[in-house]
Amino acid sequence: MSAKNMDHQGRWRSVTVAFRVSPEEDALIESAVRISGCTKQDYIIKKLTDQSVVVQGNPKVYRGLKLEMRQILTELKRIGTGEDVSRDLLDRITSVMGGMKDAKDG
Repeated sequence: MSAKNMDHQGRWRSVTVAFRVSPEEDALIESAVRISGCTKQDYIIKKLTDQSVVVQGNPKVYRGLKLEMRQILTELKRIGTGEDVSRDLLDRITSVMGGMKDAKDG
């Protein structure tokens, strides 16, 4: 059994939940976590419990967006040479742009 930990809201968290994902799914999850500003644990809990992930602008979010945009630019340059657009790239662009729209509107 896991060690008991109390979170910042006073809840005891003593249960570990684990699951396997593909490398592609892991990259998508990591990307979403980076641009959310949340910890991976908080992000996954919010998504699984149908709560909104509200992005609060801070240096961590800025670095995450900068990295995502750099990777997207690299992919767009690759596509410019005539290669096909991958579904993963389209999903990442949608995720980043959706997060930017929500932050602007909020």
